[in-house]
Amino acid sequence: MKAVIQNEFGDANVLLYTDIDMPKIAENEVLIKTAYTSVNYADIKQRLGNKGKGDFPFILGLDVAGTIEEVSAHSSFSKGDRVIAFPKGGSYAEYVVANEQLVFKIPDSLSFEQASSMPTVSILSYMLLHEIGQVQKTDAIVIHSAAGGVGSMLVQLAKLAGVQKIIGTVGSLDKANYVRKLGADAVCTYETFTEQVLKETNNQGANVIFDSVAGDVTSKSIECLALYGTLVQFGNSSGKAGTFKTSDVHSSCRNIKGFSLGTMRKHNPGRLAPVAEKVIELFDSKQVTLPIAQVFHLKEAAEAHKLIESRNYEGKVLIKV
Repeated sequence: MKAVIQNEFGDANVLLYTDIDMPKIAENEVLIKTAYTSVNYADIKQRLGNKGKGDFPFILGLDVAGTIEEVSAHSSFSKGDRVIAFPKGGSYAEYVVANEQLVFKIPDSLSFEQASSMPTVSILSYMLLHEIGQVQKTDAIVIHSAAGGVGSMLVQLAKLAGVQKIIGTVGSLDKANYVRKLGADAVCTYETFTEQVLKETNNQGANVIFDSVAGDVTSKSIECLALYGTLVQFGNSSGKAGTFKTSDVHSSCRNIKGFSLGTMRKHNPGRLAPVAEKVIELFDSKQVTLPIAQVFHLKEAAEAHKLIESRNYEGKVLIKV
């Protein structure tokens, strides 16, 4: 089968489109014929070697939409089922293997293209908003990187939940209209968001801030976080660690929560099924949608990575297999 593999860390040109052996399933696993996979910022970090050691060769990719090709004995799935999944061993390939706990059926009415845009970003966003951030309707919230995949989803889910004030941050105000159309009440840049958040909240600060950027953005977020507020930290796309002091939180009764969907998939996969069911229904009923920035062929995976790294896109970047 065809796949995109990586034999070394480096720029996008290390991605190699080639033939490899078909994977084999074990008990409680399924083989999926890939229709589409999405490109996530985590893929970039892994390609560069920012996520630990490389067990070469390896295949990138977190999620997939496709059709079940083969099942093990006593499976709850059947050949031909349309699914989204978090495969083991990457998703930039014509066939992938996934643990049944990380495979979710999708209705015929939901296209593979739209379905492939959602697994990582929508399940992550739903958990961030409702389970980790525990956002209330009366809250003012800040969503950093609001034009990206997770940001686009968080803005829509917050709007759908009736959140009172949604403030998005972007690298460039060229993306402001896009973020407003998704449902944000205000959009600002990373340079100005501290002052703007205080202005938008009568100097009270935001109740919940979603931070996937880290670096300076984390300390600036603390400066505009309300008393009893929560900073939800779930990434570091800036490449730098964010810092805070214990004195930033104890007297103000504020708290900082960390979250990783990867950790959840590995250690507590059972928590994902009820969330997947909810977001699949939201997509199928068109209550939320993810704009597709661009679709690349599997052999163009390097070009897809270059687009992600340029940050010159809105919504999701997909690979058609």
